[in-house]
Amino acid sequence: MSTTDVKQAVQERYGKAALRVVEGEASCCCGSKKAVALGANDPITANLYSDDQAAQIPESAVLASLGCGNPTALAQLHEGETVLDLGSGGGIDVLLSARRVGPTGKAYGLDMTDEMLALANSNKEKSGLTNVKFLKGEIERIPLPDNSVDVIISNCVINLSADKDMVLSEAFRVLKPGGRFAVSDVVTRGEIPADVRRSVELWVGCIAGALDEQDYHAKLAKAGFENIGFEPTRVYKVEQAREFLDGQGIDVEAIAPLVDEKFMSAFIRATKPV
Repeated sequence: MSTTDVKQAVQERYGKAALRVVEGEASCCCGSKKAVALGANDPITANLYSDDQAAQIPESAVLASLGCGNPTALAQLHEGETVLDLGSGGGIDVLLSARRVGPTGKAYGLDMTDEMLALANSNKEKSGLTNVKFLKGEIERIPLPDNSVDVIISNCVINLSADKDMVLSEAFRVLKPGGRFAVSDVVTRGEIPADVRRSVELWVGCIAGALDEQDYHAKLAKAGFENIGFEPTRVYKVEQAREFLDGQGIDVEAIAPLVDEKFMSAFIRATKPV
């Protein structure tokens, strides 16, 4: 797919997800729609936020969560800091971050999908928070000045970009010297045959475009980051996708050794040199 095709596909998927939330349904981009409809726990998105965190924000922000991790639980955020969420969706991580940095801090959310931005601004109004601002734009071209952000977070969005080098370069640009990159993303570990990879990506739309851990590390270093680290938070097993893959005519037993525990959610840390 071309860069334009990728962006259009992402906008369409997340636009529909936002509209489902407005209609009172939980969003779903990961796992089979049938499984979600039956109330099954999605191995990617389920149980990422504690009850205490969910109680701090509007229910529609929780329903719109399409991430694979919880960067706000792992990122070090301090009073008075400026935080930017790349691909902020319905705003769950922005609102939680805004509470962490307090009234003297600022939390920005950046998203390119109109429906998600409308939902996020509605959630902002419901939350009563005044230190939040949602921006329309692409994560490959961040509409903020150089050296203006203390922390960049993101929740399984960078993997969806067709130009990850540009995303990381832009993240580096807007971070202040000493600023922190603290994102959740899907990564792979080890060689995965292309046809098998495509089959698994059919199951979990949000892992399409996931980088190998070593490639991700190399791209961060190329952008200028240091102190790069990966912390797996969820490791996926093909058994979790059995129902969906069987329905696609895919031999689960045959591909299991090739993909088991090679796809994972990870918390990725890096810093911009002082």
